[in-house]
Amino acid sequence: MIWCVEDDDSIREIELYTLRSTGFEVKGFGDGKAFLEALETERPELVILDVMLPGMNGVEILRRMKSGGRFADIPVIMATAKGTEYDKVQSLDIGADDYLVKPFGMMEMVSRVKAVMRRCCRHEEKRLTAGGLTVDPEERTVTADGVRIALTYKEFELLRLFLSRPGFAFTRDRLLSDVWGMDYLGESRTVDMHIKTLRQKLGHYGKMIETVRNVGYRLEIEP
Repeated sequence: MIWCVEDDDSIREIELYTLRSTGFEVKGFGDGKAFLEALETERPELVILDVMLPGMNGVEILRRMKSGGRFADIPVIMATAKGTEYDKVQSLDIGADDYLVKPFGMMEMVSRVKAVMRRCCRHEEKRLTAGGLTVDPEERTVTADGVRIALTYKEFELLRLFLSRPGFAFTRDRLLSDVWGMDYLGESRTVDMHIKTLRQKLGHYGKMIETVRNVGYRLEIEP
């Protein structure tokens, strides 16, 4: 089930019609309030969420979804107006999986929906451990020596990626692609800033994330 949150009735109906005609089950909402109320009783496979909504805007709705609750793993594609670079970058940093820039073509929308669903349909993941550090991808929790550590969405995804391939040197571009999304156009220093805060939050385990000069980063498990 794909949910479209768009206050423009004509645009929303075109989105729903296109998705329905390509085989998806769909549901539309004209504002964030109705969408959030529906989330309490139903669960979509993916959400197309417009930034400019009456009342609560799409970025605030996304922030609520990705704040660590039971909706954090629902894939979200943000729809942003042309020229609003800040909304796009902010949405991706909060946890959006992709974005569409208005006005967008309906076939582009369908293509992005399919791509995000392929990326996000992962099989059940086992807990990842390194010494006293544990990441639970299903519960989206991180503990160090039994103590829970609060991470942002991107910090969690970085740590999960590192622990899934210990010793592998990830380039900054690869991290941007895997964690921020293949279309993210931000600077590589975004990765550096997130790595810095991740290391700080992990305490002495943070030193396991090593800088690979002129390449990027890797995680080395302590002997």
